[in-house]
Amino acid sequence: MSKIETLKKLDVKNKRALVRVNFDVPLDKRGEIVDNFRIKESLPTIEYLIKQKAKIILISHLGRPDGEKSSKLSLKPIADELGKLLKKKVGFCKNIFGKDVGHNNILLLENIRFWADEEKNSLEFAQKLAKLGDVFINEAFAVSHREHASIVGIPKFLPSAPGFLFEKEIEELGRIIKNHKKPLVAIVGGAKIETKIKVINKFLKIADKVLIGGALANTIFASKSITMGGSLIDKNSFREVKKINLKSPKLFLPIDLGIWDGKNALYRDIGPLQQFEKALDIGPKTMHLFCDMVMNAKMVVWNGPLGLTDQKPFDEASMVLIETIDKSNACAIVGGGDTIGFINKIGKGKVFDWMSTGGGAMLDYLANDTLPGIEALRK
Repeated sequence: MSKIETLKKLDVKNKRALVRVNFDVPLDKRGEIVDNFRIKESLPTIEYLIKQKAKIILISHLGRPDGEKSSKLSLKPIADELGKLLKKKVGFCKNIFGKDVGHNNILLLENIRFWADEEKNSLEFAQKLAKLGDVFINEAFAVSHREHASIVGIPKFLPSAPGFLFEKEIEELGRIIKNHKKPLVAIVGGAKIETKIKVINKFLKIADKVLIGGALANTIFASKSITMGGSLIDKNSFREVKKINLKSPKLFLPIDLGIWDGKNALYRDIGPLQQFEKALDIGPKTMHLFCDMVMNAKMVVWNGPLGLTDQKPFDEASMVLIETIDKSNACAIVGGGDTIGFINKIGKGKVFDWMSTGGGAMLDYLANDTLPGIEALRK
């Protein structure tokens, strides 16, 4: 298989370096940055390019504007935040093909998804972007499962390499597939079951135990004709659920749930819910079961929260899981935007050996051992 050139072997000195980053950070209602984790993770690559006297042109997206310009999803606040972190002037360019592109040593282009051709993976659009640089660096592992112009199109036209973060993501996640310690415990939560079926099946092959929580579990229970009341479920994925071996002795679903009845938090064993009830967390019996398994693990991989972490007390299971991982001797790797956001919010990032910037990309990489963005970099 053809190799991927590393950034340190790519000649970037005094070159125009076109860098695809992932500055898709959470914003509050006022449009202010809630968590700058993804920006900070790209700093080593940007600082290396500065030392090489490269002219840096950064490409990113923010949210899902669907090809429409939106002031709420402008990257201008991100440029300001990056400037503070670097302690340098960072230019911002609304018109990505305008004359302003040539005026700054470090420049962030406007939200690339304001242009519909990005998500259409237009080769012509990719070629126009490529003309802005001499070399291309992909530092956006988190979106490299997407076949978009700025991910898979630009490398067709420029000498290319992954950034330092991208390289580290492949190295750390590759340990799970190729060199994991046993017992390996995989914990899969969150809401989108259709994006997680392949990785659940992969874990059922390579892991010793696979623990399911979050709204994922709700959908599985509902597919088995258990009435889940007002809980978040994905009825469209019932057919997909059948692709999971639910009878596997490695697979563990919740045995009780944390339920909100509109006024109080209740805890009950698995069974039918009333129309007004919502399952928002795993229950204490499940928490105890899961934590016992984690304490005996040598490696833990976690993607997706176990409950609704922004509504107390339904953040409890995820909180206890983090405390258990901290007490254990397991090598712990975690990913997913909501999960990372919660971990950073409670200041527990140091508990983990690696926090992946990817959610869907992490899952796709673990399931397939590659991504479209990786294949695009091969020579």
